[in-house]
Amino acid sequence: MTVLLAFAGSRGDAQPGALLGRELAARGHRVTVAVSPNLVEFATGYGVSAVPFGVDTAELLRAQQQDRRFSSWNPVQRIRALVDLQRRGFAEAARDLRSIAEDADVLVTGMACEELAAEIATARGIPLAALHFFPIRANRSVPVVPTAWGNRLPGKANQLGWQALGKARALSLTPEVTALRRAIHETVRVESASAVTESPARIAIQAFDIELFPGLGDELGSAPVTGFPVVPGEADAIPRLLSEWLRAGEPPVYAGFGSMPVADPHAVEQMVRDVCRRQGRRVLLTGSMFAPEYGPKVTVLPQVDHRAVLPRCALAIHHGGAGTTAAALRAGVPSVICSVQADQSFWGRQLDVLGLGVTLPFAQLSADRLERALIRATDPTVMLRASAYGTRFRDDGVARAADVIESLSSSVYSSSAQVNSAPRSVDSAARPSGAATIRIGGAP
Repeated sequence: MTVLLAFAGSRGDAQPGALLGRELAARGHRVTVAVSPNLVEFATGYGVSAVPFGVDTAELLRAQQQDRRFSSWNPVQRIRALVDLQRRGFAEAARDLRSIAEDADVLVTGMACEELAAEIATARGIPLAALHFFPIRANRSVPVVPTAWGNRLPGKANQLGWQALGKARALSLTPEVTALRRAIHETVRVESASAVTESPARIAIQAFDIELFPGLGDELGSAPVTGFPVVPGEADAIPRLLSEWLRAGEPPVYAGFGSMPVADPHAVEQMVRDVCRRQGRRVLLTGSMFAPEYGPKVTVLPQVDHRAVLPRCALAIHHGGAGTTAAALRAGVPSVICSVQADQSFWGRQLDVLGLGVTLPFAQLSADRLERALIRATDPTVMLRASAYGTRFRDDGVARAADVIESLSSSVYSSSAQVNSAPRSVDSAARPSGAATIRIGGAP
């Protein structure tokens, strides 16, 4: 089976695609991973064939940093800013992906370019599997507004809210999707409807821990739930200098904000230093925007292996991306999530509600607020709860997602037996109903 994995976005978006590609290649499938141009080298580091598509992530992050709507108090303005950001690279990604997908039997994608991938897959008549790193399908269980008052909304309001957000996103991308459909029909032969016996399979893999969202499992029906797509197995050895520093004192506070744009790195670094000093804690600060340093109380590095380092820390201050959130949960340490965009505020609110961490918006970050969050997160009850969760964490999410994708092979071969290799017309795609629900933390 020839599999194309197209994962637009930041490093946190690309890593699951690279991990899944590596797993599928190890099972004997022909794999290509398509990522943002600046992340091709990162993806090839996982031993997979990687190609660029779309625009450079750094360009999008600069645009985000300059758009004040991302820090607006109005959630509608933040959503509009996010949609505008996604539209910015749509045409370039569509052009590249159409070419890359010519030989694919199955197309796999993430949340950032699902609409684009769906159009390409439907036009070519091949199955599509989308990895959802957060529950974005309309449901009653996940508060549509990630605030304290949002937790009090009735289930029906949440369901209607998620439906409205989905429609708003689809509407905002209508011009780009319409242009893509027109380009497809202008450049390829559209197969007659009489030769098409059924729509290509389309499935949404829930790539997160369903137990973090009480009640959601009952709403998902047959949708496959595979758990977080993390690097499996034991961590690599920690570099000698860092290992010595970790052993030299009490577990430090980890602080890092991934690929998020930090307007004033010096101010953020000083704030973290001051707060941790007042609390009598050492700090491990990570990020390419900070100057490297090794000191008795503070160490600053461009990046670290979360799998190896976070279990050696007291807690983790981070932006709340799904990957970093999973890493903290896996390590059994509380999170202080300083959310910037997208699903980060939802992860922060959910961990806060479950007593696994504390959350606040990065835009409202101050020394006093960060210190209060640090004190709450290091409460013995929170630390014990986070530690207990870490013992239940499953690291086989990638393998389980690969199982689901391999299950699509039957539709691949049945389709090839019924129609020739010409692309099919753009049409609605159906999700297969036979995939079994898999839950993390329980029996597989």
